[in-house]
Amino acid sequence: MSLFQTLRSQMPAETPAQLESMDAFWASYRQSNQAIVPVVQMAQGKIGEQKGKQKGEQKGEQNFDVIVCGGTLGIFIACALQCQGWRVAIIERGILRGREQEWNISRQELNAFLELGLLTELELETAIATVYNPARVGFNGGKELWVRDILNIGVDPVYLLEVLKQKFLGAGGTLWEQATFTQAIIYTDGVSVEFARQDDRLDDHDRVDREKIAIKGRLLLDVMGHFSPIAKQARSQVQGSIKPDGVCMVVGSCAKGMPESTYGDLIYSFTPIQNQCQYFWEAFPARDGRTTYMFTYVDADPQRPSFAQLMEDYLFLLPKYQNIELSQLEFKRVLFGFFPSYQNNPLQTPWDRILQVGDSSGMQSPLSFGGFGAMVRHLPRLSKGINNALQADLLTKGNLRSLQPYQPNLSVTWLFQKSMSVAVNQKIASDRINYLLNVTFTVMEKLGDRVLYPFLQDVVQFIPLAQTMLAMSIAEPILILKIMQQVGIPTLFDWLKHYLGLGAYSFCDLISPPLESAIANLLPEQQYRLQSRIDAWHYGSGSDYQRNHQKNHQRNYPRSDSP
Repeated sequence: MSLFQTLRSQMPAETPAQLESMDAFWASYRQSNQAIVPVVQMAQGKIGEQKGKQKGEQKGEQNFDVIVCGGTLGIFIACALQCQGWRVAIIERGILRGREQEWNISRQELNAFLELGLLTELELETAIATVYNPARVGFNGGKELWVRDILNIGVDPVYLLEVLKQKFLGAGGTLWEQATFTQAIIYTDGVSVEFARQDDRLDDHDRVDREKIAIKGRLLLDVMGHFSPIAKQARSQVQGSIKPDGVCMVVGSCAKGMPESTYGDLIYSFTPIQNQCQYFWEAFPARDGRTTYMFTYVDADPQRPSFAQLMEDYLFLLPKYQNIELSQLEFKRVLFGFFPSYQNNPLQTPWDRILQVGDSSGMQSPLSFGGFGAMVRHLPRLSKGINNALQADLLTKGNLRSLQPYQPNLSVTWLFQKSMSVAVNQKIASDRINYLLNVTFTVMEKLGDRVLYPFLQDVVQFIPLAQTMLAMSIAEPILILKIMQQVGIPTLFDWLKHYLGLGAYSFCDLISPPLESAIANLLPEQQYRLQSRIDAWHYGSGSDYQRNHQKNHQRNYPRSDSP
C-alpha cells in the first residue's frame, strides 16, 4: 500500500479524488490533448449594428468600459480601474472569495495596495496573517544562508478579497458570480462577452446553465490564469502550439503536528537528482499549521512523473525534512498543481480590445509560480497603462501589446531554469545541480545583499548578474563548462541575446527621467506610447525592485534569531 493510501484518514476527504483529477489533466496535458476551443471571434462593423439583441441584454444597463474575466486575481485590477472612474464588470466562474491557504509575499510589494488607494494602512495590516523571519537558503552538502524580510509575509486571501470585493461593489462595480465565460466577439468599436449563469437552486450534481447573458465593453481583460481558454487560443495562433517550454510541478501540504519553528525555507534541497528530477523544498509557518512544498522544474514530456508519484516522494522525504513522524500529522490541506512557462513571453495578444493580465499573460519568470506576487508587482504599471489606453481610446492590439512588453530580466532566467532541471534521459552527475547552486549562492553572498536579495525575489539586474557570472567563472571555471554542456549551445546563445537586452534596458532606464518630464507636452497617443516604453525599460531592467526595496526594507517587524 502506498504512503498516500496509508495516510488518507489524516487528510481531507476530497483529497484522493482531487489528486486523481489532477493526474488525469496532467496526463492529457503531456500528450498535448488539450482542445483549442475558438472562444474569440472577429466580426465586421460596430457592436451597436448587431441584428437583434443577444439573450439577457438590457438596453443601457450592460455597457462597460472594462470587462474582467476571472475574479480571484482580477479583483485587484478591476477595483483599481473602478476606483479611477471606469465602469467595470467582473465575470467569476465560482464565488469570489479567497482560499484558506495564505499567499506569501515580501512586505515592500504590498505597498502597491496603498499606492493605488485600494487599502488603508489598517486594512493592509489586518490582511497580514503571519510574519516570519529569518528564511533559509541551502543545498545538499553546502553552506546554509539566512536572509530576512523576503517572502516572509503571509496574506489572508479570504480577508483581502472580501475587502476589495466590497470596495469594488461600493464604487459601483458589477460582479457576476458562478458565471462561466463562453465567448467574446470583437467589433470595431467594442467587444461582446457572453457567459452562462449557473442555477443556485440546484445541487452541484444536477446543476444546469441558465440562459446565456451577453454584455458589451470597450476592453476585455483575460485574468483566467494559465489555462484560460482565451490565452490558449491566442497562444495557438501566435506560436502554433500551447505546449510549454518548462513546467514547475508542486506538491505539498499544510499540516498540524510539526515542530514549532519561527523560520522558513525559501529554497532548500537535501537530496541528489532522482527520477530525472531535482527536488526543492519551501516551508513557512501558517496560522493553522506549517506549510511545506516540494517542487521540481521539468518539461511536459510524457515520461515525466505523475502527481501520485511525486506525492509519494514528498511523503517519503517529509519526515527527514521536518524531523517528524507522519503519524503525528493532521493534514489541513494537501496541495498539488503545475505551472507552465513559455520562452516566448509575455503573450502578445493577436486581437484588438483583449489584453491578457496575470498568469494568462505568462508575465512571470520560469523560476516563479506567478500568481499573487507577479500580479501585485505589475499592478501599478498595468492600472496606469490601462487607464491611459482607455482615456486615449488606444485599444488596438498594437497599442495593447505595449502593456505586456518584452522583459529581458525575466527572459534571462531561462538559463537558470534549464540549469536547475534535467532533460528526459539526460545523464549528468547526481550532485550537479546542488553543487552549481552552492557555488552560485556562495558567490552572491560574498558580493553582498545588493546582489543576493533581488535574485531571491526573482528580480535579475544587469550589474549584479555580471558580477555573479564573472565571480563564478573565476571560482569554478570547470563547472561553467559543464553547465554549458548540460543546457546546450542554442540555450546559451539565446541567453546572451536576453543578457544584452537587459544591459540595453538598464541603460535606457538610466536616461529615461528627461524623457518622462517631457511627456506632458506630447499628444495623447504619443504620451501613451512613450510612457509604456519607459515603464517597459523600468520593469524590464528590474529597477522597480530597487525603488520599492529602498522604501520598505527598513520596516520593523518582530525579529527572531537564526536557529
